Amino acid sequence: MPEEKSIPKRLMSLDAFRGFTIIAMLMVNNAGYDAAFPDQFRHAPWGKMVTFCDMIFPWFLFIVGVAIPFSAASFRSKNPSRAAYLLKALKRAILLIFFGILIDSSIGKRIAIGMNVLQLIGLAYFCAALIYELPKKTRGALIPVLLLIYGALLRWVPVPQIGAGVFEEGKTIIHFINKKLAPYHLAGIPSVIPTTALVLIGTFIGESLKDKDASVSKKLGTLYLAGLILTLIGIFWHFEIPMSKHIWTPSYIIFTAGVGCIVLGIFYDLIDITGYKKWAFPFIIYGMNAITAYFFSIMVRVHTVQEWFTHSATGEKITLWQAILDFWTNLAGMTIGSWLFTFSYIFFWWLVLLWMFKKKLFLRV
Repeated sequence: MPEEKSIPKRLMSLDAFRGFTIIAMLMVNNAGYDAAFPDQFRHAPWGKMVTFCDMIFPWFLFIVGVAIPFSAASFRSKNPSRAAYLLKALKRAILLIFFGILIDSSIGKRIAIGMNVLQLIGLAYFCAALIYELPKKTRGALIPVLLLIYGALLRWVPVPQIGAGVFEEGKTIIHFINKKLAPYHLAGIPSVIPTTALVLIGTFIGESLKDKDASVSKKLGTLYLAGLILTLIGIFWHFEIPMSKHIWTPSYIIFTAGVGCIVLGIFYDLIDITGYKKWAFPFIIYGMNAITAYFFSIMVRVHTVQEWFTHSATGEKITLWQAILDFWTNLAGMTIGSWLFTFSYIFFWWLVLLWMFKKKLFLRV
């Protein structure tokens, strides 16, 4: 994890969108009492349209794809070797997988090797980085191929003793494959197929934003048009294969990519075109140190406030995490207190990242 001492020239809207996504991820992962938060901050029931909570993870994968053309060009300006670039991509993927295992093992209090957030990001990123080396038309053709193959698995491949095309929780072919892979710590591997397609969609958006010959209005139009088309395709596909975060259905991939294009378009319009940048500064702070915000916020929480104990007013032994939640809810009530609890944690890490920003410390995989 190298340390950089200068701030590179970056697309500020992409940093802001990344920061917004990280903050949203921290918000839903560090909520107070569930009853205090609306349904949009919880995952959608099986087979239903996705919620805001469901879009956070795919947005991060989409952002990873958008960043690939910029990072690849930056690397090759110093080292044109394709092998060197792919080696760098492999190292990055391995580090992401390793950090994911550390998080899961810390939470589970045991060695936990499997597929989770960072592991899936690492594998999807590396697969997309490999495909990014192919001609643009081939890369573009692979997106529908990957999604259609995955959709065909769900629609036409029969599950033993269940049949084909059954879309019930726990009864799809992807659930069946994951159960077979679970003893080998590989459950979730099939999701690399559609998530790679999602990252690849991001690469095309990144290329359009990186194009020096295109006007800003054309770039913005591309974002909104692509967003509208993908969103509509995702909605229509939902009636054939419902959206599901758990197994990353094609409709879910396409829909979240489309909404991601639109959200990025809003950030791009306000920040990079109109020049309204001050409001986005809190997001940019998070976006420029995303791995620190995600990895260390979890590790510190797990190994401090969730392991340290104190006593409640009634003498009950509780974690410091619960004590802090009790403080806020006793102060402001369950609903407001739960929000204050969540935002206080986000604000704490924002202060840490602000200090790193001022010191020009940027930790990246």
